[in-house]
Formats: sequence, C-alpha cells, structure tokens
Amino acid sequence: MTTAEPTAKFDHSRASEYETQSRIALAGYDACHELSACLLSASLGSEAKHVLVAGAGGTGQEFLVMGKLEPRWTFVAADPSVPMLEQAMERVKGAGLSDRVERFEGAVESLPVTRKFDAATLIGVLHHIPSDEGKDKVLRELAERLQPGAPLVVACNRSAYESQPLFLAAWAQRWRMAGASEEEVTAKLARIRLGAVPPASEAAVEAKLAAAGFDGPLRFFSSLFWSAWIAFRSA
Repeated sequence: MTTAEPTAKFDHSRASEYETQSRIALAGYDACHELSACLLSASLGSEAKHVLVAGAGGTGQEFLVMGKLEPRWTFVAADPSVPMLEQAMERVKGAGLSDRVERFEGAVESLPVTRKFDAATLIGVLHHIPSDEGKDKVLRELAERLQPGAPLVVACNRSAYESQPLFLAAWAQRWRMAGASEEEVTAKLARIRLGAVPPASEAAVEAKLAAAGFDGPLRFFSSLFWSAWIAFRSA
C-alpha cells in the first residue's frame, strides 16, 4: 500500500493469503503484470532505469516480471504495511533480485520529493484507499516523484461492486472453481463489499490521473471489475 489509510487490514494473516487470493479474484493476474512490464519497457527502453513500485507488498510480481525483462533496471519497493513488504522481499530474494530492489517501509509521501524516478507502478492500491481525497493524494505524490514524461502504470478495481451484480456472481463462481465452500464464498463477497472503495468508473480513474498531472491514459487490460492503464507525467 502507499497510504497509511488501509495499512491495518494488511496484517500477517492477510499477507499470507494474498498471493492465492489475488490470482483467484483477478482473472488474468499474471497477464496484467506481464503487459505492464512490456509497456514500461516499450516506453523506456533497456537502458538503466530506476522504477518506483508503490504498494509493493504482497506477491512481488512486479519485480519478478520487470526484473527478468529488463536486467539493467533497479527498483524501490515502497509499502507502509511491513508484513506485506516482508512477503514481497522474500519473493525478491528467492528470485535473486535483492541487489536491485531497495526496501522502503513507508508511504509514497515519505519519499523525498527530490528523488526522481524514471517510471512507477501503482497496482492493486487505489480501491483500498477509502476516500477520494486519499486516492487523489497518492496520484499527486507519485507525479511529484517522476521525471517529466515518465510512465505510470495504474491498475485497480473500478465501479461500485453492487452496480455490476453479474460480475459479482462471476467472481463468486471463480472462488467455487478454486474449491471454496459456500460459507467461504459468502465471507469473501462480504469482505469485498466492505473492505474496498473502488473509483466510480474508468472515466473517474482517468479524470483523477489528469488532475494529478498525467497525460494520455491508455487502458490496456480489463477483467471484470479490474482495469489497468499506462499514463505519462506531464512535461
């Protein structure tokens, strides 16, 4: 996570289930990360670059994919949730990437504004920030730490869950396919409804990006409630 608002719910118990849950809740989880890395690579090239991964805790998938694709890139893993960040760093260590990933325990706003990055990612974060003000703030904080023209990948759930009952029903079916009991499915849907506040729509995400100082948002991935964009820091 990149803001203190939702940190408490990402404790040790949540961290331990996060990897399995992510891949069930998001059909195409690996494809989304792979496309994110490919788009950043196509934008930046293979020269040495420094990339900020905001809300880095959890699976560490950003580092595994980008690190393999671009061996000259280095990264900062920023997350105020220590259990989630520890889990990601274990994955980084297992992949032999520890010398290329700097661990930062804290929110994006805690990073010095004078420290500029060539690119950034914010994957799976916005819908966990309860307020619109908090969502806007993290995007502004990212913009302030990026070089002019630098790309940002944002991926999150968008639209109120109750607005798409068919998507919710399909979500439940994915859990059943993974072997969840009816009680578990009910509990997971309740957690989804109460535990996250997505932006209102894809248009709302794009408006927030524009207000924060990003140009040309291009949606490149969508899966039920989830969408992903690449946008560029205004010059």
